Amino acid sequence: MANKVALSSLVTMTTKHLSSGSSCPPLEDGVMRVYSMKYCPYAQRTHLVLAAKNIKHEVVYVNLKNKPEWLFEKNSLGKVPVLQINEHCLFESLITCDYLDEVYPEPPLYPAQPLKKAQDRMFIELWSQISAALLKLYFSKKDEQIMKKSCDDIKSGLDVFETELTKRGTKFFGGDTPGMLDYMIWPWAERLPMVEMIARNNGVLTQDRFPKMVLVLLVAVACISGMEKRAAASSN
Repeated sequence: MANKVALSSLVTMTTKHLSSGSSCPPLEDGVMRVYSMKYCPYAQRTHLVLAAKNIKHEVVYVNLKNKPEWLFEKNSLGKVPVLQINEHCLFESLITCDYLDEVYPEPPLYPAQPLKKAQDRMFIELWSQISAALLKLYFSKKDEQIMKKSCDDIKSGLDVFETELTKRGTKFFGGDTPGMLDYMIWPWAERLPMVEMIARNNGVLTQDRFPKMVLVLLVAVACISGMEKRAAASSN
């Protein structure tokens, strides 16, 4: 099926999240490694692109609430994802994904035309408004005003993407198969049901208003769930 990604290249060293005081596992020469946190949406972006391109790699999970000291040697900000290639480390999710798309060009995840590629990058940036609103909602502590404002921002942001996907007339933003724009928004699309759980009766993701984005959500949930199950199996 078009919405599936390959996962045979994944090696998870352990599903345990390494914390302060731990040692960084030795890196095998020539093997790409991702430092990640299992439930981090930014790290999931990188995992999705690695899987889509079937790139051989290994994963080391880190505890972001009690970070190992060596994580700051990989990324001075102490964040994930970090992509390590031998002695070189790259961080920030979009940077790691763009790197992978350039170094491993098949399948291409951006349109070949510079204008369309720029438009996809523009929509990736626009999605950050939705992800920011999701974070505000999550940390709202049930404040009614914050919840309402966050829900309104999420809905207005989704309107833009619903309109764009309708305009493109394709199943995915990338066409018949997912592209970079799809993979960059899927981790947050998967979390949209959280909105209904936190701010009840707001009807954020309704079928009548967002018929296409509801389908995006379903594909995202299925794909990420499958990826997580494969990661768990590879560590056993």
